[in-house]
Amino acid sequence: MTSEKHGTFGQVGIWSSALHGSRTDDAGKGAIAEAVAELEELKYGTLWIGGSPSVGDAAAVVAATRTVTVATGILSIWDHSAEAAAKHVAAIDESARGRFVLGLGVSHGPMVPRYEKPYSAMVAYLDALDAATPPVDSGHRVLAALGPRMLKLATDRALGAHPYLVTAEHTAEARTALGPDALLAPELSVVLDTDIDRARTTARNMLAMYLGLPNYTDNLLRLGFAESDFHGGGSSRLLDALFALGDTARVRARTREYLDAGADHVALQILTAEEGGGGLPRAEWRELAGAFGDDL
Repeated sequence: MTSEKHGTFGQVGIWSSALHGSRTDDAGKGAIAEAVAELEELKYGTLWIGGSPSVGDAAAVVAATRTVTVATGILSIWDHSAEAAAKHVAAIDESARGRFVLGLGVSHGPMVPRYEKPYSAMVAYLDALDAATPPVDSGHRVLAALGPRMLKLATDRALGAHPYLVTAEHTAEARTALGPDALLAPELSVVLDTDIDRARTTARNMLAMYLGLPNYTDNLLRLGFAESDFHGGGSSRLLDALFALGDTARVRARTREYLDAGADHVALQILTAEEGGGGLPRAEWRELAGAFGDDL
């Protein structure tokens, strides 16, 4: 499947939790602005601000770019009211507002003290976005959806879904659940390292936290993994299914697996041993852009 019906997203984008301007000083904000301007020049289709960002974080990226689509990946509905989110979206410059997408998620029970009835909470949040003045319409929002109910909601009430930490097999199942027209934009974590043991160590360092969150482990169990795959930071079988490990050719091949499974767009998160995924890996972004070439 190509991304023609959602052409503004492009086939390949960048997902990075380091694009949080609110988490750094003025020098850090300047570095983010320079980095996202370069990512736009490299022709990545969409920039996803990862790690529970605010609309303000995304607005700063929008302001530092000219044409690239910018999305939150993912704003937690427990941390920002729908009314406040809509107000901040409306504050984005009108000429640029059309390329901003509000990615929304219900986060995780262990991380949210008041977590309950996440599906109902998301429905109420979307109702509030519809009722806001001005509203954030369904064509400018996506949902972090893993299971069938949230995927159905992403089809009915949003542009589509942005699943995180999923396999190509999940992407195929999600495409079936979403139907042919909804956006499907999974995240795929990447370790550019041809030493496979070292690459898996880098991946495990990132994965360990997520293996303590039931939303992810329950989804992986549904996909056929076992509890034993979660031990020690993740089995090799699990790592190889969730990550793109190796050189740029391997990353291209893994990205193609997700596109062939039904993704319209794949958001690549670059992990490095030095930064633990938290920095701005500009050299790796350039290397990947060169490898993808016109496929971006």
